[in-house]
Amino acid sequence: MPITANDTSRKSWLEVPENSDFPIQNIPFGVFLTKENVVTVGTRIGDYAIDLGALQQLNYFEGIDLTDDMFMQDTLNDFISDGKKTWRLVRNRIADIFDETNPQLRDSTKHRDIVIFKIDDVEMQLPVLIGDYTDFYSSREHATNVGKMFRDPENALLPNWLHIPVGYHGRSSTIVPSGIPVHRPMGQTLPAGHDTPVFGASRLVDFELETAFITTDVNVMGENISTYEAEDYIFGMVLLNDWSARDMQKWEYVPLGPFLAKNFATSISPWIVTMDALEPFRTKGPKQDPSPLPYLQTKGKKAFDIHLEVSLQPENQEETVISRSNFKYMYWSMAQQLTHHTSNGCRVNSGDMMGSGTISGPTPDSFGSMLELTWGGKNPLKLNGGEERKFIEDNDTVIIRGFCENNEVRIGFGEVSSQLLPPFTRQ
Repeated sequence: MPITANDTSRKSWLEVPENSDFPIQNIPFGVFLTKENVVTVGTRIGDYAIDLGALQQLNYFEGIDLTDDMFMQDTLNDFISDGKKTWRLVRNRIADIFDETNPQLRDSTKHRDIVIFKIDDVEMQLPVLIGDYTDFYSSREHATNVGKMFRDPENALLPNWLHIPVGYHGRSSTIVPSGIPVHRPMGQTLPAGHDTPVFGASRLVDFELETAFITTDVNVMGENISTYEAEDYIFGMVLLNDWSARDMQKWEYVPLGPFLAKNFATSISPWIVTMDALEPFRTKGPKQDPSPLPYLQTKGKKAFDIHLEVSLQPENQEETVISRSNFKYMYWSMAQQLTHHTSNGCRVNSGDMMGSGTISGPTPDSFGSMLELTWGGKNPLKLNGGEERKFIEDNDTVIIRGFCENNEVRIGFGEVSSQLLPPFTRQ
């Protein structure tokens, strides 16, 4: 089935600002709360949020086999469960509805008033009920940098890293959408020169520049999938900030890896950009040497050229861009990550989320965490307002943005923005 929604010559009758992340060729999916306190599944074109529940009730999806309440829910899980054919049919239909040559909705003031909202008049929600969350560790540059700081600089990568997409299971209970503030975590740390740990607020809170992909129902327990079919089970991608407490992490991560230093908060962008929308931006990833085992081998372009940017904004001050990176640097692809995840028969369900791991590039200005950008705090960053930062301070806001762009179209994710608050205190 062709992806007609990707037609770059198509224009919308809705106004789309120049360089918008959300032209009619994007059509992401999300969940929002209207001013009338109605939660609905929606999409976005330009600076407008579109109520897909209302569109369905008005029969704009006639001919597509959808359950009656598909878009009148507070998550996208059921829609994602319907699979790739339905996703493409719906996205193509939305593109047709909002095409400048189609008068059906354009010329119906009554319907437009029900369906279309200004983006500032809605409140974005978590788009899916995330049952399980896995975070990978798939940037060679990031793994090498961390290995140099935490372990042996001469043997920064552990022996398994070039053979498997390393990952760990995080907590879905503390995944929040953009705009929700995060509290500085409390935990155990081992201060320099001490033999016993102390309990208190983390002093080294960090961001991690990541993306994540959302899956449909992939397999039954015991079944594995191949790299050649893995992408059929990926609905789309979001931006992700995997908040980290580096002092807690250093103390707790041996022998079982990340725990409380990571699971206190994970922030994601609210619009899921579909793999269909990202199709024009495929590219080749890094050469893998040694060659992976047969079950992890792939052919063709499995990486995506996604420009990524991180800004840090102290309270009541201007933001400073502190990192520019790209998703194409990732050593292990999403197809390899999902294939490896199911290789032992682990079940993956609709709405599960897989984090890419920190995305660091080859140059110091493309590193994806404060840990790397300041090299463990040794080289503080200068901000535009004159302040310096070694790690994230209370009331700082971290903003991650991402987009793809070629000569014909720009497809973006918007942003994931979240402020770090002081430790939680009971009132």
